[in-house]
Order: sequence, then structure tokens, then C-alpha cells
Amino acid sequence: MTMRMTVRNLGLSLLAAALLTGAIGRPAQAQKYPDHPVKIVLPLGAGGVGDITARILADKLGEKMGERFVVENMPGAGGITAMRSVIASPADGYTLLLGTGGIASSIPLYKQFPVDVLKDLTPVSSLGYFDCLLVTNGESEFKTLADFLKAAKASPGKLNIGTISAGGVQNLTANYFKQAAGIDVVVVPFKTTPEAVVALLRNDVHMVIDFYAALKGNVADGKLKAVAWAGPTPSPALPDVKTAASQGVKGFEANSWNSIYVKAGTPPAVIETINKAMREVLSDATVKSKLLALGIDSKPSTPAQMDAQMRGDIKKWAEVIEKAGIAKR
Repeated sequence: MTMRMTVRNLGLSLLAAALLTGAIGRPAQAQKYPDHPVKIVLPLGAGGVGDITARILADKLGEKMGERFVVENMPGAGGITAMRSVIASPADGYTLLLGTGGIASSIPLYKQFPVDVLKDLTPVSSLGYFDCLLVTNGESEFKTLADFLKAAKASPGKLNIGTISAGGVQNLTANYFKQAAGIDVVVVPFKTTPEAVVALLRNDVHMVIDFYAALKGNVADGKLKAVAWAGPTPSPALPDVKTAASQGVKGFEANSWNSIYVKAGTPPAVIETINKAMREVLSDATVKSKLLALGIDSKPSTPAQMDAQMRGDIKKWAEVIEKAGIAKR
């Protein structure tokens, strides 16, 4: 009797254990990404175009994927602080990085960049592209890019181009334009776009190169004249403005972008899930319209395409920095 009870109890215990294991195992197998909030770390401060863009994306991803996507601002030189935060997090897709063209332009400015972006981070998708716009004073003699180039070649060293962020994308784009156009002009850095615009309106500088969102208001009211885009194709933000390359500045193509990265080692299935969701979100007409108002042409990509973009930009900016003789940090 005792033996039968013992065997019976053992059998019941094994059955219970099997049922419990199955009950635990099934949710684990069915577990989907995401099942709790996701953080997007920004190498930028609050309130700027990159921040607004990230929040538009975060809201829509949250709606689509059923979990909150929370934006966390971690500004710092070269995006280093933000990247280190993501790299220090688990490789599970719950901490994302807003990658920027500014990171690509910052890397070659350092003798030894403190983060191995290509090794420690993995791209998911591009978010959108936004090009620099070349503008002149709406009342100046430079009504076209050809006018500016003709005057620059006729009077070497006498014309100035204003930008912000010495060593940043806008500043490097101005140096790249100078090199590609074969002109001798002075690139003058300012602390803010409004300061550069005021200098242009006073004719202290003769051109300003900056992102469309920063110049939009003054272009719309005619104070500034848009003469060229720096990107490879005209931006849909101002489709009638031609590219500098199409106006004779051969080989000049400079654009910036935002993207999403994760820590290297993140499961491919998670990366694929985020990529798919981004493709759907970025094709939404409302999202595209909101981003275009900021001068951003929303374009998703494959991870491989984003990787190629980053590598190509690092190489391009390294060459521009070397030719311009910009000292490394």
C-alpha cells in the first residue's frame, strides 16, 4: 500500500512538473518583441530637429508595436555619451540609438575616436535624409549659384561662407563645396544659425550653408535666396531648387541623415522586427508630411545599406578634413 502510494505520488509529482514546465515554456516561446518599453537614446539635446524627429518616430512605433518608445536625450561631443550608453546596455533591442550624420563627420576629427562604431553598434535602418541648403542674401547680386561661383573665381579670397558648428556637418559641407568648386573663399563659423543669417543679411558673409529647417522661414519670406542643394538630388522640401552638382560643381554630394542603431549582438529577429516596423511607419503619409515640414525626406533602408552609408561618409569626411587642414582632437 505504502509502495503504491509512493509510486502514485511520484507519478503525480512528475506530471505536475511537466505541466508546470509546459506552462512556463509556452509563454517564453510565444514571447514577442517588444514586451516592455523601449528607449531611444539621442546624442542631441531636446527641442531640435533630431529630437522632434525621434519623438515622431517613437510615437508611431509605440502605436504600431503596442509598447511605449521613450526618448532619452544624451547630448555630447561626437555622440560619444549616447553611444557608450547604448553599448553598456544589454544587446536585446530595448535600447536604441538615434544615429546621425554628425557621428560620421565626427569620427575622422579625432586622432582616436573613443567608440568603435562599426564594431560595437549595428544599424537597423535609416530614418530620413536632410541636405544642406546653399543660400545667399535675397537682395544681393548673387541670384544663382553661377553668380556666386563667377564672383569667387574673379576675386579669390574675398568672399565668405558662413556656417555653424566648426567641424560639424554644415561646416565640413562648406569646406567640401569649396574644394569641389575649386574656389578660394573663407569659411566662417558662427555659434548659431541666426548669427550666421544676420551676418549674411548685413553682407558680412556672402553665402550661408545650413540645413533647410534652420533657414526655412527666411527663405519663405524672401530674405534669403536658395541657390542650390548640397545633396545628390533635389529635396522634396524645395523641389525646384537644383543641386550644386547639377549646376557644375562636379562630384559634390553631401547630405546628412538620421538612423536607428542597436548594440552589436542584438538578435537578428529583433533587428528585422524593428526594421519592418520602421518601413511601415515611414511610409505613413502623416509621418512623411511631418518630417518633410522639417526638411527631412523619410527613407527607410536595409541594415546593409545603412552600414554602407556610415562607412562611405566616414571616408568622405576624412578626405575633406585632410584637404582642409583641420586639426584633429
